[in-house]
Amino acid sequence: MESTVRSGTEALWAVLGGDPALVDRVEFGGVSGLLPARLPVMDLARATVAVCGLAAVERAGLPGPVRVDDGAVATAFVSERHLRVDGRAPVNFAPLSRLWRASDGWVRTHANYPHHKAALLAVLGVADSVDAVAEAIGGRTAVETEAAVYAAGGLAVALRTPGEWAAHEQGRAVAGRPLLTRERLDGAAPRRRADGPLRVLDLTRVIAGPVATRTLALLGADVLRIDPPHSPELPDQHADTGVGKRTAALDLDSPSDRRAFGELLDAADVLVTGYRPGALDRFDLHRPGLVTARLSAWGDYGPWGGRRGFDSLVQVATGIAVTEGTAGEPGALPAQALDHGSGYLLAAAVLRSLTEQEREGGSRLVRLALAQTGHWLTHGLPRYDPGRHLAESEGPLGRLRHAVSPVAYEGGPAGWSRPPGVAGADAPVWAAPGGPTA
Repeated sequence: MESTVRSGTEALWAVLGGDPALVDRVEFGGVSGLLPARLPVMDLARATVAVCGLAAVERAGLPGPVRVDDGAVATAFVSERHLRVDGRAPVNFAPLSRLWRASDGWVRTHANYPHHKAALLAVLGVADSVDAVAEAIGGRTAVETEAAVYAAGGLAVALRTPGEWAAHEQGRAVAGRPLLTRERLDGAAPRRRADGPLRVLDLTRVIAGPVATRTLALLGADVLRIDPPHSPELPDQHADTGVGKRTAALDLDSPSDRRAFGELLDAADVLVTGYRPGALDRFDLHRPGLVTARLSAWGDYGPWGGRRGFDSLVQVATGIAVTEGTAGEPGALPAQALDHGSGYLLAAAVLRSLTEQEREGGSRLVRLALAQTGHWLTHGLPRYDPGRHLAESEGPLGRLRHAVSPVAYEGGPAGWSRPPGVAGADAPVWAAPGGPTA
């Protein structure tokens, strides 16, 4: 575990521009075998949490160590499932947010928010019924459903294999870019004040962005989340990711609310946004010396750059659901790992940007996308490959492929001295001197 986790942590810390020597401050431990999957989900989870802790101790000037406990990490990565409100379990997916069989494959929809649900039903021309939606999608191709629902402002993606995503124009765009980008925009002085906590203005939704700002609140930031009054966050998602924050409702199309928002932004140190690229462009969000962190589903490039999206949709579009599936049935990661991992990585990037800004100044911009995190999970982390631990040999039984022994040490044997023979074919005598020894 240590080698693969450390390599992931080192890779992320390098992306963040951190001092490589600081990785030695991380200690990994806890129960093993959590968040099991074909893809290295637990390695992603540990590494993103580790670099977040490293960025925090670096900024605070503390020696560490940073302790990463598998049990705590795995529990946090499914925090929305453990939530209870007065004993009531949360509603994480609405009935129409699921996989559906299309005429030629599968489609994943997301209809948790009322306006997304309304768009889906309007396109399909059916009532609010699982059976009706299933029948309507079953009569269309997957890509046809994807295009029509997105055009109407809803959310649906066709299931793609990893190869199909790699050949897709958006898949190529994602693969051609770094996991995360950090930019210094100008030479402005930092906005940070010495007389109070870090001020973080939170314009995020659902899981990834709120996890980032929830983490900054844990570390002492004054986090103020702003939601439009006509479209508040879903109650259970708010309860899970709103801890440590204050929340307010502002309509940025209202002149008075817009002025109030501008005053908040003028006094902020950090702005974190989680809306689709372009959605906030009509508002002037730039302030000299501000650290801005932008999170999106697909990135702000390529043909899908302006699309909305969620973790579950990214898993289906990018081939992750095929990789995790069985017998022709799509699967899913054991957690909304792209969301949670992106959240901790984004918080780390904000902290590192603040640390660098205090030394060098300059307005800062950080950009991260769930699809980029997914690409790192599928291509950037070591995966279990049984072929690395198999050997082949010729013998009386023919050409044999077998597992190599896990017993290994410096100066020890590279393998067995002889292949297996035909059962009962050897003489019942001990080997001659110079033969095999234990």
